[in-house]
Amino acid sequence: MSLGKYAAKRDFSKTTEPKSGKSNDSNKLHFVIQKHDASRLHYDFRLEMNGVLKSWAVPKGPSTDPKTKRLAMMVEDHPYDYKDFEGIIPKGEYGGGTVIVWDSGTYEPIEDIKGKKAQEKHLIQQLKDGSLKIKLNGEKLKGEFALVKTHGMGENGWLLIKHKDDFASIKDITKQDESVLSGKTIESMAKTSDTVWKEGQEQKLKPSKKTPEEKLEKKIKPTAPEDINISSILKNIKKSALPDGIKPMLATLVDEPFDDPDWQYEVKWDGYRALAFINKGKVDLLSRNNKSFNDKFYPIYDLLQTWQINAVLDGEILVLNDKGISNFGSLQNWRSEADGELVFYVFDILWYDGKNLMDLPLNLRQAILQDILPTDDDSVRLSKVFKASGIDFFDAAERMGLEGIIAKKSDSLYSPDRRSKEWLKIKVHRRQEVVVAGFTKNADTSKSYSSLLLGVYEKGKLQYVGKVGTGFSDKLQKTMMEQFKPLIIDKSPFESIPDVNKPSRFRPNPPKAQATWLKPELVCEVAYTEVTDDGVFRHPSFQGMREDKKAKDVVREKEKATGEIIKVDEKKPSKSSDHADAIKPPKGKEPKTLLNPKDETQVRKIKGHELKFTNLSKIYWPEDKVTKRDMFNYYYQVAEYILPYLKDRPQSLNRFPGGIHGPSFYQKDVKGKAPDWVKTFPYENGEGEKKEYLVGTDVDSLLWMASLGCIEMNPWFSRVQSPDNPDYCVVDLDPDKHTFDQVVEAALEVKKVLDAIEVPCYPKTSGSTGMHIYIPLNAKYSYEQSQMFAKIIVSLVHKQIPEFTSLERMVSARKGKMYLDFLQNRPGATIAGPYSLRPKIGATVSMPLHWEEIKPGLKMTDFNIFNAIERLKKEGDLFKGVLGKGIDLKKAINAAKNTFG
Repeated sequence: MSLGKYAAKRDFSKTTEPKSGKSNDSNKLHFVIQKHDASRLHYDFRLEMNGVLKSWAVPKGPSTDPKTKRLAMMVEDHPYDYKDFEGIIPKGEYGGGTVIVWDSGTYEPIEDIKGKKAQEKHLIQQLKDGSLKIKLNGEKLKGEFALVKTHGMGENGWLLIKHKDDFASIKDITKQDESVLSGKTIESMAKTSDTVWKEGQEQKLKPSKKTPEEKLEKKIKPTAPEDINISSILKNIKKSALPDGIKPMLATLVDEPFDDPDWQYEVKWDGYRALAFINKGKVDLLSRNNKSFNDKFYPIYDLLQTWQINAVLDGEILVLNDKGISNFGSLQNWRSEADGELVFYVFDILWYDGKNLMDLPLNLRQAILQDILPTDDDSVRLSKVFKASGIDFFDAAERMGLEGIIAKKSDSLYSPDRRSKEWLKIKVHRRQEVVVAGFTKNADTSKSYSSLLLGVYEKGKLQYVGKVGTGFSDKLQKTMMEQFKPLIIDKSPFESIPDVNKPSRFRPNPPKAQATWLKPELVCEVAYTEVTDDGVFRHPSFQGMREDKKAKDVVREKEKATGEIIKVDEKKPSKSSDHADAIKPPKGKEPKTLLNPKDETQVRKIKGHELKFTNLSKIYWPEDKVTKRDMFNYYYQVAEYILPYLKDRPQSLNRFPGGIHGPSFYQKDVKGKAPDWVKTFPYENGEGEKKEYLVGTDVDSLLWMASLGCIEMNPWFSRVQSPDNPDYCVVDLDPDKHTFDQVVEAALEVKKVLDAIEVPCYPKTSGSTGMHIYIPLNAKYSYEQSQMFAKIIVSLVHKQIPEFTSLERMVSARKGKMYLDFLQNRPGATIAGPYSLRPKIGATVSMPLHWEEIKPGLKMTDFNIFNAIERLKKEGDLFKGVLGKGIDLKKAINAAKNTFG
C-alpha cells in the first residue's frame, strides 16, 4: 500500500517519525494504540494489514463498555515501524505534540482462520465491506471489537465498538494512562521536550520550527497586558444577563498599513469567525450569522464544555498547516483531527461572569481576557497583540505568507453587528466572498462543471462578477454538484444575464460552454488579482465554500483609503510618517507620508507589491534643498488627486536619475524592465520592433515610476480602452521670452473664445513657463478631430492678440512670439499631467486653478512641493470636469462659425 499521503505530510529532517518498516513476524498480525496530545488529546488505533498500519483517530479513546460506541475517523496509512514510535513530534510539524504507546499486542479475526496470510486476506475484505470484526490480545485491551463504517460522518467515519464478552467492563480503561513501552504518561513524556523514543531508547530531536506568531515576536515584541486591578474594574460594572443573538463586530477593509501610537495590531487569520457562549456548563459555539458550530467543530466545543468559567468570547476558528499558517480550504473540508490541527484563536471578551464588558475599552477587555482564559490546551489560544509599526508588522506578516493584519484602536468599544472604522483589516492578497449563482460545462469536458458563475449584491440586485474555473479538485467538484442539484433553476438570477462565452482581451477564443443557473443561496470565497472596469474579477481562484455567510449579505467589498480613516497623531511622529525639513505646512495639518526621515534605503509594501526606495537623501532640487525622499512622499500624498489622470494611460517616462540639473532621458519601452505586476500597452516603433508602454494603474505604479527618477508624470491624452480617442483637447500656451502676465493674458483670451461658444474649459499651470487649458471630450472623437478643434480655437485667439502670439510650429518662424500649440493633440503626445512635479527651480507643480486666480501677478512658483498638498486639502480637485461629460464637437464648431464668422 502507498505511504505517499503519510510522507507528504511530514518533513523527516525535522521529525524522527519512521519512514517505512516491515514486520518480521510471519505468524501474527500486530496492533498499536497511541495516545496523542496534539491540537487536542486523542488516541490513534492502528492495525497491521497489507504491510502497513491501517489507522483511525479515536477522539475519546477506546471503551470496554459495549453500550458506548466511539467515533473513529480513518486517516492515512502509517508505516509498520510506527507501532513503536513515541516521544515528541516538533511543534509546527504535522500532528505536532506528544505521543506514547498506550497499548500494543497482536490481533486476529473473530472467525477461526488459520495462518497470517489467510487472516489478512479475510480482514482486508471486511475492511472493504465496512465491517471489521477482530480479537485484540493487548496489554490493556483484550477480547472482541468491531470497527463499523457509519453514514453521516463522511466517507472516513467509523465506529469502534466493544463486543459483549468476558473482557467487557464499564470501567474507563483510559484511566490506565502509562505507556506500555516506556512506562511514561503523556505529561512525563512531554517534559523530555528535546527527545523522542525510538527503537527502544530516547534519541535527540532536532529543534522545532516556530509558529508565525513566535516568529513575529522575535522581530516585533508583543504587547503585555495592562497591569490593572481586574476585580476593581468588574466590581463597578452592573450585572447583565448573558447576551443573546448578538453578532460579532466587523472590521473595515482599507488599502494599506499605517503607523499610529493609538492603534494595536494582530494577525488576520484565514478561518471562520465564531462567538463562544459559555455559561453554567452550557456551551454554544456560533458562526457570525448565529449558525451552530457545535457539531462541525466538536473538538473546540468539547474542550469549552470542560471550562469552569462563564464568558462570551470572540475569535476565529481555523486549521493550521504544517508551517503553523491557517488554511481556509483545509478548514472547509475539516471532518476530524486527521484533517489538520483545529485551533480557536480568541481575541476579545464581551461578557464575563454576569458583567457586560462591551462598553469597556479594548485594552481593558483584553487584560481581562488574558487573566481568565484557560491555557492548559493549545486548541484554544489567546491571539497576541502587537503595539509597533503597523507598516513593519504588515511587511513581516506578508513575508510569512499570512493573509493580512488587523488594526484596532486601543480604546475601541465593542459594537456588535457593526462594521467599525476603529477596527481595520489590511489584506496581503485580494479576497472576496461571492454568491454561486450558476455553473458552466464546456462541451469537451468530463468534469462535473468547468466554472462557477459568481455574483455580489448591489442595491439589492445580484450583479455578475465573473466565473472561476480553478482551485477545486475532481473530488470536490462531485461533492459540490450534490449541493447544486436541488438549487437548479430555469432562469438567470442575475439582474442582467451574463454572456458566459464572451471573449476578452486575455481570452479571445473561450471554449463554448452551457450555463446552468442556481438559486443564489450558496456562498464561496475567491482570490483574484484585480477588478476590471466592468466589475469582473481577473484571474479568480476558488478558495472554499463559506457556510458562515448568508448570500444576501454578500456585497462587493471595496477598500477604503487608509488616509480617509486614520489621522496620524500630530504629537508623536511615527516611524513612517514624517516630513523632511524643506516641507513645512501649517502645524497640525501634516498629511501622512510614506518614508521615514532617516533610513537611506527603505522598502514599502504598496498595494501588495514590494517597492524599494534608495539614496533617499540625494538632492534632486539643489536650490530648494528638496530630496528624493521629499519627492516620493509628495507623490504618495498626492496620489488620490493625480491618479485619475494617470489611470489606464500609457506613460512617457522622463527620467532624471541625478536630479533636475543632471542628464535626463525619455523612456517609452519598459518591456522586460518592469516588475511582473506592472500593466503595459503594446506598440511598434518605426522599425517594426514590438515595444511596451507602462500604463498607470494605482499608487504602486505611480511610485515605481518615481523610483526610476521620473520627476514629472507624462500621460497620454487617451486611455488603453480607447487609445485613438482622447479624453480631452489641450491648448498649450508656450511662451518664449514673455512675462507670465502675458501668459495670463493669452489664457484669458482662450477663456473668452470658449465662453462665447459655451464650451467648458479647465486651466492649469504647466509648472514650467506656460499654461495648459483642457477641454473635455469623453473619448467621443478622434485625435484628428480634437486637433482640428484646437486649431480653430487658437486661430481665433491669435486674431485677438497677434502682436505677441504665433501659430508657427518652427521656433525660428515665431520670431520670439508665444506659440499657441494645438499640435499636442496627436496620438502618443504627452505633457506634464495635473499635480505633476516639474524639474524646475522652485520644485514647481503643474497646478489646476480657478479662473478667478488667473490674473496679473500670478507666478509659476506660487505652486510647489511645499504647499501643493495643503492647497488640495482646501480646494479639492479642480480638474474633475476634465474627465466628465464631453462637449458636442459639431455643435461647438458651428457655434464658433456663427459667432466669429
